[in-house]
Amino acid sequence: MLEHTFCHIHGIGRTGEQKLWDRGIHTWTDLLSCPNIVPRVSEHQIVSVLEQSLQALDDDPMFFIKRLKHGDRWRIYPHFRDRIGYIDIETTGLGPGCDITTISLYDGNLVKTYVNGENIDDFVDDVNETSMFVSFNGLSFDIPVIEHFFRITLDQAHLDLRYVLSRMGFKGGLKKCERQLGINRGSLDGIDGSFAVLLWREYERTGSKQALETLLAYNIEDTVNLERLMVEAYNRNLDKTPFSPELQLPCPEPPQILHHPDPFIVDLIKSRTEPARLTEIQFRND
Repeated sequence: MLEHTFCHIHGIGRTGEQKLWDRGIHTWTDLLSCPNIVPRVSEHQIVSVLEQSLQALDDDPMFFIKRLKHGDRWRIYPHFRDRIGYIDIETTGLGPGCDITTISLYDGNLVKTYVNGENIDDFVDDVNETSMFVSFNGLSFDIPVIEHFFRITLDQAHLDLRYVLSRMGFKGGLKKCERQLGINRGSLDGIDGSFAVLLWREYERTGSKQALETLLAYNIEDTVNLERLMVEAYNRNLDKTPFSPELQLPCPEPPQILHHPDPFIVDLIKSRTEPARLTEIQFRND
């Protein structure tokens, strides 16, 4: 889809791009053959951007990230898919000073996990192998928290699905978007970020391996589902162009996951928190 894209050229929006498609200008090569066809955009600018685009196509996703609006960045996905790291973190809270508890990094084949107090520092070396991130709300949360926690700067290209899905009309958090798109979490259904904090506290307090296993399973589910959401978003956006179905992507096969939630520890923590939640609801209703 990227080579059919023209809205990364300043002065060409979605409407202008559609007009080019309607006139049979479907690729960068097509437009380079008649660069004076676009009103109010100079021939020099079109030629310059498209020549740079051809050079960037192999190994420079940041070139396109900088030139595409957040909601249009889905277009670059297949071209750099083999360099992507799907990323999600769990933390001790939501404030700026919160600590990272676990990180999950998925390259489309292998899931790597990092646990505070165990192997968390390995992340810094491993993340350098990633040229581009796919996240949900990672631009606002995950990446800034990682940079603060490790005292590093991550300058990889970043495709944040929160903006892509919002542009498509899917609002809310990751779990809500998943439900709207038909993704079922099975035994992890109902577990959210606040519950992940409680799992970590249980692990810190008691050393419960079941709590850590469940936390890692939840963290991995968040990360692996990003690939499914990315493919779904790509295909649905592609349906609105003249280039579907030949460019449609198949639903990805899930990777082998070695961590699984423990229903006993989930029920145990729920039994502790449910009375407090019910008391709060009653207090608000009184």
